[in-house]
Amino acid sequence: MESYEADAVVIGGGVVGLAVARALVRQGMGVIVVERNDHVGEGISSRNSEVIHAGIYYRPGSLKAELCREGRDRLYNFCRDRRVPYRQCGKWIVAVQRDQVSSLERLKANAAANDVALEWLPVGRHREEPGLRAEAVLNSPLTGIIDAHAYMQALVADIEAAGGWVVCHTPVERLVSEGRQHCLVLGGEAPCELHTPRVVNAAGLAAIPLAQHWEGMPASVIPRAHWSKGHYFAYSGRHPFSRLIYPLPDATGLGVHLTLDMAGQARFGPDAHWVESGDLTVPASLRDRFAEAVSQWWPGLDPERLVPAYAGIRPRIHGPEDSPADFVIQGRERHGLPGAVNLFGIESPGLTASLAIAERVRQQLA
Repeated sequence: MESYEADAVVIGGGVVGLAVARALVRQGMGVIVVERNDHVGEGISSRNSEVIHAGIYYRPGSLKAELCREGRDRLYNFCRDRRVPYRQCGKWIVAVQRDQVSSLERLKANAAANDVALEWLPVGRHREEPGLRAEAVLNSPLTGIIDAHAYMQALVADIEAAGGWVVCHTPVERLVSEGRQHCLVLGGEAPCELHTPRVVNAAGLAAIPLAQHWEGMPASVIPRAHWSKGHYFAYSGRHPFSRLIYPLPDATGLGVHLTLDMAGQARFGPDAHWVESGDLTVPASLRDRFAEAVSQWWPGLDPERLVPAYAGIRPRIHGPEDSPADFVIQGRERHGLPGAVNLFGIESPGLTASLAIAERVRQQLA
């Protein structure tokens, strides 16, 4: 079996893994990204809302709050510099009943604690979205949308321009750490061994299973995996909205909301279902449930125009009875392995925070 060396190896070619590799290669490291699928971004990175989040909902002082805010600014700058399609369209968070206004007030206070300013909209401005029914609206001007695939292609271009490699169809079959070296046994069309002093586990849904089979990684530091599936429905034809519309968040997530793609097509989701498998089908039977949720704030919705679109799975490290967990960026101080970083529970706002997460990983591995 052939044997190769690299300054750093990133396992996982999703948006976070690619951002990490870009940060490392820009420091002059020889970096290889290994991705088990045939193309980058085929996992959770391509199955989300493509929203650039402002940083509203997360617990003040948490990594999610801090890295979302920092990542948001880095991402907008990256998009402008690299001509990645994006739009800072803003979003409205709506209360459809008067007794929900106090919940909006608490959300506004939480956002302020995260240094994110939300604005109460005067009733007269509600007419800017003529299809909307709402008692009160908070405006988030920093929220936007992005072409996630174009973003990932720009990251790949930066990695390769700096001498790094992105290798797809290359599963990690074995990972062994001894001292300051890590050995990866890679499968695929050209099986080989890859030796490196730095390795980053950015495998998304596979991050916890990978860590569980990592020889030398203490089992005590590996959290339990919980998967939460979210479905999306597209809306065929025209709609009246020019920005994102979100209901109040609930115990499972941000609620079924309206997002737009770069062409302006509307889609609704995600909902949330705890699952044990990676089934990504979207049952048409969910249409009525989506229609009921959306029609609370858009009474003009035509349910027949809701079309099953796609589904994604959130790699959570908290279960249905637990409080939401923070991001985990786990380095030597936690697991004891020099030059190794695990990324666990990188769900939303992982896309928004990707460049900030990458900077944290770079600092740990410098």
